[in-house]
Amino acid sequence: QVQLVESGGGLVQAGGSLRLSCAASGRTFSNYAMGWFRQAPGKERELVSAITWDGDSTYYADSVKGRFIISRDNTKNTVFLQMNSLKPEDTAVYYCAAARAYYTVVYYYARDYEYWGQGTQVTVSS
Repeated sequence: QVQLVESGGGLVQAGGSLRLSCAASGRTFSNYAMGWFRQAPGKERELVSAITWDGDSTYYADSVKGRFIISRDNTKNTVFLQMNSLKPEDTAVYYCAAARAYYTVVYYYARDYEYWGQGTQVTVSS
């Protein structure tokens, strides 16, 4: 089992920044690729960003490319999502998730992720 706990969400004005953290425990963190998903009311959960187990490769959805940065610290069992230039359309519950890394790839689909955090609310006001 891997337990994931997100933090860092909140209310911010458009153009502002937030840094989400996701602390993992239970299994060897470096055995897992990580992803950040978000779900807005009435919308499907979508992948925002993902990172390989070693941090060498990353993925960003087009909607956040150039504004968000994903990173991880395997010594601290933590993955981060730095969110800059936030827009009202970024408002959602953000979830981190862990996928067993059988290969050094990013995982794009929710079905590939075994473990999920409880989510943290991000609200961007206009």
